[in-house]
Amino acid sequence: MVSTDVTARPAAPVLPRASAARRAAARPRRGTNLTLGESGLARVLALLALAVSAVLWLLPLAWALLTAFKSEQDASDPVDWFWPKHGWTLDGFTTVVERGALPLWMLNSLLIAGAVTAVTVLVSAMAGYAFSRTLFAGRRGLFALTVAAVLVPPQMLIVPWFQQMLTLGIADTYAAVILPQTVAPVMVFILKKHFDSLPRELEEAARIDGAGHWRIFWSVLLPLSRPMLAAVAIFVFIGAWNNFLWPFVSTSDPALMTLPVGITSVKDAYGVQYAQTMASAVLAALPLVAVFVFFQRHIVKSVATTGLGGQ
Repeated sequence: MVSTDVTARPAAPVLPRASAARRAAARPRRGTNLTLGESGLARVLALLALAVSAVLWLLPLAWALLTAFKSEQDASDPVDWFWPKHGWTLDGFTTVVERGALPLWMLNSLLIAGAVTAVTVLVSAMAGYAFSRTLFAGRRGLFALTVAAVLVPPQMLIVPWFQQMLTLGIADTYAAVILPQTVAPVMVFILKKHFDSLPRELEEAARIDGAGHWRIFWSVLLPLSRPMLAAVAIFVFIGAWNNFLWPFVSTSDPALMTLPVGITSVKDAYGVQYAQTMASAVLAALPLVAVFVFFQRHIVKSVATTGLGGQ
């Protein structure tokens, strides 16, 4: 008798067939998804809304420019508000420049805003790195205080700051104007969250190579954070450039006046001079416009990218 040993193979699992209704539901439906990218009507409405918002935002700027190039008589004319009767003129700009030390004010604003920006970005970046990548006693409590400090209005700190400058003996100096403005809790919070988003594998690889905290911070994380640092620097620079209250309180020397403080000191005995006021505002805004146009791609990149996108 010949015996045959046949090895039984396991039967292949039978996959349940999807029902016709389930397959139909899984198919993309055409003409029913009204998202911005696929619906022509939605895109047109969105573009119209953006255009209207842009026009409303540009109207005050256009009015300021038109007023700055008018004479004082035409600037206060309620009838011919668009086209001046006596033509366009540069009298508003020349008067502002002649009556005040505009180049000195702009130089002071540039020095103070540049110093505030450099110190704030460096200190905020180091603090954000410490909160994000190091462990120390009281870390959570200090970070909670930092977040709570965001809610404190700067106007409440004017008197303590001024007393502090008097105690240190640096009142009515550049240091008195610069140092209090370098405290920016919101920038510490932003940079801390940015460092949290960076991959920790890069830090671990650097530690294997023998890098310490300073080396990791300076050579690994900062190069990846250039777009975010540029965005933070722009916002800090704009805030320091436009700051009026603290430079006005902390200095009494005319040689230390910033541009916002100096412009307010140019007054006329005949009341409000609209053309001169708008000319001063246009001159004060020109450096900010140049900075924003030059660095705007860094702002967009810092918002649109995270992690390794900053390299």
